[in-house]
Amino acid sequence: MSNKILVTGGTGFLGAYIIRELVEKGYTVRALHRNKKRPFFIPEDVLNRVEWIEGDVLDIVSLDEAMDGVSTVIHAAALVSFGKGDKQEMYQVNKEGTANVVNMALEKNMNRLVHVSSVAALGRTLQGDHVNEERKWTESKLNTHYANSKHLAEMEVWRGMGEGLSAVIVNPSTILGFGDWQNSSCAIFKRVYDGFRWYTTGVNGFVDVEDTAKAIVMLMESAITEQRFIINGDNWTFRQLLTTIAENFNKKPPAIKASKQMSHLAWRLEWLKSLFTGKKPLLTRESAKVAGSRTYFENDKIRAALPGFSFTPLEESIKKACKKYEEAIKNGDLKL
Repeated sequence: MSNKILVTGGTGFLGAYIIRELVEKGYTVRALHRNKKRPFFIPEDVLNRVEWIEGDVLDIVSLDEAMDGVSTVIHAAALVSFGKGDKQEMYQVNKEGTANVVNMALEKNMNRLVHVSSVAALGRTLQGDHVNEERKWTESKLNTHYANSKHLAEMEVWRGMGEGLSAVIVNPSTILGFGDWQNSSCAIFKRVYDGFRWYTTGVNGFVDVEDTAKAIVMLMESAITEQRFIINGDNWTFRQLLTTIAENFNKKPPAIKASKQMSHLAWRLEWLKSLFTGKKPLLTRESAKVAGSRTYFENDKIRAALPGFSFTPLEESIKKACKKYEEAIKNGDLKL
């Protein structure tokens, strides 16, 4: 079998950085994508060295074609949404799409599968508990539909491992970095740039996108199998995150504390606004759950598994990203 690596979700935020990491390390890369729009935040000379296949993890025919002659798959394709209208599609893409990838990998006797999950699949807490890889999924009102869809996707990967597939699961926390700030977690930067004034008392894990891609490729190269790894740089309050971004943009930091009652009102107002504008609400009932939770994600296991690997301090990651966002605005790559 060839040494070709397939990345699903190649035009997504994390998927694009995984591709860059692979190309820069000399791998032959094929990428499955649903649209022809290339990620502007990745150098063109990197993207030109990728074999692009338009398709979908829900389309068995295109998936079969994409995985033909491939030795390893990094499955990064997923739908991240906290909107009620996206629920059905999200379960299809995240659960059924992962099942298709696993089944095809087994059929084609793949050497390796790296499944990109999320810390959401481990669950969240209200009281500031610490979460590591040993945590078992439990039903909770704090769990979003996105979290549940990623948990179900993981079950498909564990099934594949039970059938002989060499695989590893990674659970990144909220990924930060330079990308398309109209989408994914990059939208945090745009909201702060636009003058977002509210903050919550929630605590969450955050990690640099380049660190995440590097850790994923290193785990791909290892012989580790039938394990999961949390990829988390540090745990910050949402206020600390928003304030740090604001300071790097020379904007006023958020100064109004959003109580639980105000959060409930805010997502309802956003929903009403979306009815008139036709745009997806910036805040939903589901995302309000995340903003109000207090969860500390540990990273001891991945540090021990990858000697020489280290996480970039969040202050440094944010400073670098903000500078690139400002440059992209000047160059016309980003819309205000």
